Order: sequence, then C-alpha cells, then structure tokens
Amino acid sequence: MPIEFVATSRLPTAFGEFKISVFQDPKTGEEHVALSKGLENPPEGPVLVRIHSECLTGDAFASLKCDCGPQLQATQQLINEAGQGVILYLRQEGRGIGLTNKIRAYALQDQGHDTVDANLMLNLPADARKYDMCSIMLEHLQIKEVRLITNNPLKIKALTDLGINVLDRVPLTVGLNPFNEEYLKTKHNRMSHMYKKDDF
Repeated sequence: MPIEFVATSRLPTAFGEFKISVFQDPKTGEEHVALSKGLENPPEGPVLVRIHSECLTGDAFASLKCDCGPQLQATQQLINEAGQGVILYLRQEGRGIGLTNKIRAYALQDQGHDTVDANLMLNLPADARKYDMCSIMLEHLQIKEVRLITNNPLKIKALTDLGINVLDRVPLTVGLNPFNEEYLKTKHNRMSHMYKKDDF
C-alpha cells in the first residue's frame, strides 16, 4: 500500500530552518520523513535531493564505523546554503535489514569480514532497500527534476526507473576516518559507489 502524507511542521535546526513532513504507510505504520527548505511553491528547475536511509548509530550516536552522520549534516548545510532542497529520510535501518541484523553484521565486521560479506553470512542481501516511496514524497513536494546528492548509482537508477528526471549527481564525500576507511573502500569496490582514488 502506498504511503500517505500525514503531518508537517517547521523545524529549526543547527543548520538553518527546515520544514519536516511525515509520510506513513497506513498498513504497517512505517513512517518516512521529508526535510525540506524553500519548497513552499512549486519549484522552477531541478531541486537538490538526498535519499538518506536511517542510521541510528551514525545519525544519532556519531558512530565512526560509517559516514552517514557526516553525510546527513553536510547535506543539511548544503541545502540551507542553496536555499532549496529536500532530504528524503527513509526508515530503512542497516541498508534495509533492520537494527538488530545491522548490529549482528557489525559483530561479524569486528571479526574481519567486510560489510557485504557480513550481510551475506547472515543470509541477508547486501542491500535490501526500496525506493518506491520516494516518488510519492517528491510528487507531494511537486518536484519533477532533481540534482541527486549521492555516491550510490543504485539510487540514481531507482529514481530514473520511477520516472523521476535525475539531471545531475552531486558527489558527497565527507566523514572519512580510520574506522570506516575499509568500509568505504568496500562500498566503492563491491557496491559500485562512486568515489575517486584520492578520496581515500
């Protein structure tokens, strides 16, 4: 069942004032969020968009095992400076495998397995995320053309397959540290994430 728009409010943040809108799957109760700025009227031209999957450890606890927290904060800052854009915050923890399985995968990574193999060892896909809800969220915001803030080619393909016009990719390389360097290299080498050699 498709998600539905259910609530909205202004949201002052450390990176400027945004508008927060909640979308809910009426069958499962699952909620997704659009954090937007400068979209009170239908936009003229492409809009900065980031699809950000929930990461409790990175977004809330400042984990150094990933780059999720720095990516989220950098995107808020980028959108605030641009004056227009939206973050689609999808409740798909651990690339869609859930928090418990994510922590189980972390334990396997502590033993030396990379992020892909850890998921596979749990009989889970390397990436279980879905993006169909994005089309409903973007349609609600009257966004037809996007400049997608991502390093992940699967997100570009997903939006394109949904009929959304992705005019440009905006790279986002932040948050590299000694604890996540191998993780990011694995995403580049095994999941086709678009980093440059000098990013590492």
